[in-house]
Amino acid sequence: MKVLYVEDEIFLGKIVKETLESRGFQISMISDGNLAFDEFKTYQPDVCVLDIMLPNKGGLEIAQEIKSISPSTPIIFLTAKVQTDDVLKGFESGGNDYLKKPFSMEELIARIKNLKQMAGKKIQESSEYIELASFKFYPAKQELINTNNQNILKLSFRESELLKVLTENINEKVLRKDILLRVWNDDSYFNSRNLDVYITRLRDYFKSEKNIEIITLKGVGYIFKVS
Repeated sequence: MKVLYVEDEIFLGKIVKETLESRGFQISMISDGNLAFDEFKTYQPDVCVLDIMLPNKGGLEIAQEIKSISPSTPIIFLTAKVQTDDVLKGFESGGNDYLKKPFSMEELIARIKNLKQMAGKKIQESSEYIELASFKFYPAKQELINTNNQNILKLSFRESELLKVLTENINEKVLRKDILLRVWNDDSYFNSRNLDVYITRLRDYFKSEKNIEIITLKGVGYIFKVS
């Protein structure tokens, strides 16, 4: 596993680098924040471990640069700052985990491995799709692809969640109340009207496919029919 480690405390950095290397990791260590982004593009690490307080350019800014070109790369922040605002800034900048200094090497290693495993799972999930006649639905990417013309439709979060519920129950009745609680966590009248709007949108997306129909069971729910 390749790790980009950005740390300006040379003594600490040497200990961390040597310990990780002794566990089989490949480490590229950078002490100057200005050099980190270029090293990331060249080295292409699996995980980034960034100190927040760095000379010339801080870890938060580096994280934003990395996520702008590689959103799936996991980032762990190392910092002495533990205030809530500091933690929130870290996550808003693209951080996936946060480790307080001083830390144990065992904990750092466990977190690196965990993030790498999670990232791999997300990549696998993003390639999984549900075949619906001439369409392919990618739930993790919130995409609906018409295989006839390769048109890619980017779904909103709730469109995707609604379609997931329907595709989990193809050719079977799904109750309105169950959909509302699953997608909106609330079966209020207002959300019930929202559901009607979203069903209309999905019907429009599939209108070119004669083998797909969303049947309304008035006052009861829907059947997502695929033949």
